[in-house]
This record gives sequence, C-alpha cells and structure tokens, in this order.
Amino acid sequence: MEKKRVIILTDGDQTAYRALSEACDELACHPLRASEGNPTPLSGQELVERILKAPKEPVVVMVDDRGDAGLGQGERALDVLINSPELDVMGVVAVAANTHPVEGVQVAESVDQDGRVVEKAVDKDGHPVADAVLRGDTVDVLQGYKGPIVGLGDPGKMEGHDAVGRGVPATRKALEEILQKGGSGRAHG
Repeated sequence: MEKKRVIILTDGDQTAYRALSEACDELACHPLRASEGNPTPLSGQELVERILKAPKEPVVVMVDDRGDAGLGQGERALDVLINSPELDVMGVVAVAANTHPVEGVQVAESVDQDGRVVEKAVDKDGHPVADAVLRGDTVDVLQGYKGPIVGLGDPGKMEGHDAVGRGVPATRKALEEILQKGGSGRAHG
C-alpha cells in the first residue's frame, strides 16, 4: 500500500485553520478539518485513520498543545504522525509561540510575515530572530525528525500581514517550501 503524503502544521486554532484552508485551496492540498482544535482534539492514531480516508493528498494536518510547554496532546499526536509507517510526512511547518520554557527546534529556514524566506527562525509575529532555533509549544518532539522543517509565525495573523483577506502569503509560502523540498523524514530509522 502506498503511503499517504502528509504535511504537518503545529497550530490548530480557528484562525490558523482558515489561513491553512485558503492556502490549501491554492496549492491543491487537503486540509484535515478534523485536526482543527486547540488543543488537538484527536489522538495521533485517530489522526492517522482520518488521514488515510482523506479524498486527496497531500493532507495537511494541524497539531496544537494550546500553549503547554510540556509534552502536550499536540506533541504526542505529532510524534505518532512522524513515526507512522502508513504516512510519508513530507515536512513540518513549525509555528512559533510565546511559550516558555521550551527547547525549540532548529530550522533551516523560515517564512517571515511578508512571505519571504529567511535563513533563521522567526517569532510569533513573523519577525526574524537572532538564531535558527524556533520556539513554540508544539515543536520540541521534532528533535529527531529528519525531514524539512520550515519556521512560521502565527498563521493567519502576524500583525495582519498573513490575514485571509490578504491571501495568507506567509502560510502559503511555508507550505510551498515543504512541497518543493518534501520527502520522507522518519524520526527513527
């Protein structure tokens, strides 16, 4: 059986879902509505089951810890997704948050609030920060993930720059970057 191609976004609120839906419409991806929620409403295995039933791919799935700095519901689901033998996780859009203390995750690039690719991390508002460590509440479990991780500020927000009425340029660009680079990034073996 062929693996289902998946992109993961580490945010789950309603604004992020609206931004994701608009970007997915333009990029011919399938946003998994069942994954919307703050925190993530389904377990990792329940998300895998819904992904496998999705009508088209790549399927874009949301995971969210609702600001929990520890190992929350979204990160537990994320761990299941990136390690599922039934999925080809093409990449992760790692969303910055103001949560502390978190380890964060190293990113090769991020998309700033204006939709430009930068070679460092960004903050929640989509402003580049001094280093390449993106800090968010649902990203620490990505430490062993080998696939592309693209940093992003708060989808659909970023001081109005990524609003639905403006075409969500940053969210769309982050997904485009994963689609261009995407490949399997198994965390273990």
